[in-house]
Amino acid sequence: MSIDTVDEYIEVSERLIDFALAHQATRLDEITPALAEAFVNAPGYDRHRGEIDTPAGGTRRQRRSAVTSLFTHARALGMTKAAPLVDSAPISRSPRRPGADLQAHEIAQLQFHSERGMPGTRHAALLALLLAGFSSAETGAASTADLELATGVVHTPGSTRTLARTCPLDEWGLRVLRLRAAHLGKRGPGPHQLVASAASAPNVVQSSVGSGFGDIARRSGLSTHARKVEPRDVTRYVARRILNETGQLSEVARRLGLSSLDIAAGLADLQWRTGGSAA
Repeated sequence: MSIDTVDEYIEVSERLIDFALAHQATRLDEITPALAEAFVNAPGYDRHRGEIDTPAGGTRRQRRSAVTSLFTHARALGMTKAAPLVDSAPISRSPRRPGADLQAHEIAQLQFHSERGMPGTRHAALLALLLAGFSSAETGAASTADLELATGVVHTPGSTRTLARTCPLDEWGLRVLRLRAAHLGKRGPGPHQLVASAASAPNVVQSSVGSGFGDIARRSGLSTHARKVEPRDVTRYVARRILNETGQLSEVARRLGLSSLDIAAGLADLQWRTGGSAA
C-alpha cells in the first residue's frame, strides 16, 4: 500500500467515524452493515465543493475498501468483532474505455486548446510538463524553482514510482512555462506551484492534474464517451517519440524516470522477445 493510499484510507476512516457519531454510534461495534452501506453510498462533494448526490463507483469502491481495511485491523487489535461490509454486494465497474494511441496532430490539438486563458490558467503548463516526460504526481508537485529556462530544462525529484531526473523542454513547452512562471511571479516571492495548490495533499494534487488534463482533452474533442484520453496516453506518446528519435529503450526509461525496461517497453509499445530482443 502506497503512502498516498494510506492517507486516503485514514481520511475515509475519519469521515466514517464522524458519520457514525452523527447517527449516535459511538463504538466500532455499533457500526452496523446498514450504517456502513449508508456511508459508502452517502452524497459528497467534488473538488469545487459542489454537491454530488450519487457518488461515482470509484468513490464508493474506495470508501468500501478503506472501511474494510479499518475493521480488519481493528479486529486484529481486539478493538471490535464487527465486519459490517463482509456480506456487501460488489460494486460493479463500467467497461473500461480503450486508451488513446495519440498521434502528433492530436498532441497539437491538445496544445492549442490548453492555451485558452494562458498564462492565468494552468492547463498549458500542465500539458508542457507531461510532454516533457513528467508523471501526474511529478506534474502536480512541480514549481517555478524546478525550471531552468535559460537552458530549456525542468528538474524533478521524482515520485514514489519514478526517479529524479532533468527533462528537456521543447520550444512550445519552454514558451508556455516561461509565461506561466512570469505570471505566478507577480504574486510575490516564490517558488510557486506551477499547476496545483501547495497546500493540497499529494493524492488531491494528482487527482487535480487528471481533472485538469481531462478539461483539455474534452475541449479538444479527443476525449469522448467512446474514447478515453488521460495523462498516461501522453506519457505513451512521449515514450514512443523518444524511442523513435534515439532507438534506445534505456533512454526512454531514463527520460521517464523508470527503473524497469519492461515498463518502458510497454509504454513505448515495444514487444519483447524471449532473450531480450525486440519484435
